[in-house]
Amino acid sequence: MKAGKRTLFGTDGIRGMAGSFPLDEATTRIIGRALGHYLARSHAGARVVMGEDTRESSRWITATVAAGLKEAGVAVESAGVLTTPGVAYLARMGEFAAGVVISASHNPWTDNGIKVFGHDGYKLADAAELEIEHEIFELIEKNGAPQTASVPSLPATSGLHQAYVEWLAKHWNGAEKRKSSALKVVADCANGAASALAGEVFAACGIEAQLIHHEPDGKNINENCGALHPEVVAQEVKRRGVALGVTFDGDADRCLFADSRGRVVNGDGVTLLVARQMKARNRLAGDVVVGTTMSNMGLEAVLRREGIRLLRAPVGDKYVLEEMQKSGAVLGGEQSGHIIFRDGDATTGDGLLTALRVLQIVAASGKRLEDLIGDLVVFPQVIKNVRVRE
Repeated sequence: MKAGKRTLFGTDGIRGMAGSFPLDEATTRIIGRALGHYLARSHAGARVVMGEDTRESSRWITATVAAGLKEAGVAVESAGVLTTPGVAYLARMGEFAAGVVISASHNPWTDNGIKVFGHDGYKLADAAELEIEHEIFELIEKNGAPQTASVPSLPATSGLHQAYVEWLAKHWNGAEKRKSSALKVVADCANGAASALAGEVFAACGIEAQLIHHEPDGKNINENCGALHPEVVAQEVKRRGVALGVTFDGDADRCLFADSRGRVVNGDGVTLLVARQMKARNRLAGDVVVGTTMSNMGLEAVLRREGIRLLRAPVGDKYVLEEMQKSGAVLGGEQSGHIIFRDGDATTGDGLLTALRVLQIVAASGKRLEDLIGDLVVFPQVIKNVRVRE
């Protein structure tokens, strides 16, 4: 079996139904071995950090991928349940050749996935994924699927989880922490990876957060909650009378918001809010922001009035990041809530970081979220795909 082009890796790693090819026990072990061989070729004494979401299958997939990595001579450490951007952070800040996330993001609990970040904290290049994929198929063809055997769970390494929490908390200074003490929010953790972190992060920043959907049972991730259902947190904001709501997806690489009126604020609203603040502080490089082909014309219109240019990339945080790197932009976002900040050391969308940046702006202004973006008029929008020959 040969792969002439990528057939396992998609735009966001390898995904599928847990227990079925390529996410069965035998193949995930081979994936770990092929990745290990790739890393060992470029990193002497390679080490990998792994994190997982709360799906029932995440623990055994972590264990089988780790077993394959070890067979290739690569050391593995587990951060336990951790967000996707948390693993990316550890990969670039620690002595790791790569970071591996076991998660299918916003997909249902029956699905899962394997996502890889390089030592620089960025997703692997297409060429690297293709090289790994070739070896996966070669190993299967040469040896056949290995006999499945019980693989012990990978114990979490102490301190990795806390290192990421501390990094997030550093985005607040003392003055902002005092202002945030009066800020009350509802946070929907989607019964996903944010469940293990959100409470700690908000508490460290002095934010009174009322958590909902933060009791994962392996099967309730994204189920009628989280960023797939932002109306849920919007209703809770209105019912509880708090300042605003935050809602994450399963691996917390994105988030959406709800204002005090119970209205959903998507990534366009967040992009406008942050772009204004960064421009006012002379931190918006080139006065440029990157959006996507789905970014609403209303966002482009209000940014233009502010003297900010909106560049459009294809849909997908990977393409947003590529355009940011090309143009030198430090802020990019999608309607779905993927917001990328390149003015710090973030390399991918981070829902918790986005939440802190938004809450920071709201707390410092003393105004309501809806007042800060009240001039964003959403234009009627229809997205239509047109098939062309070239």
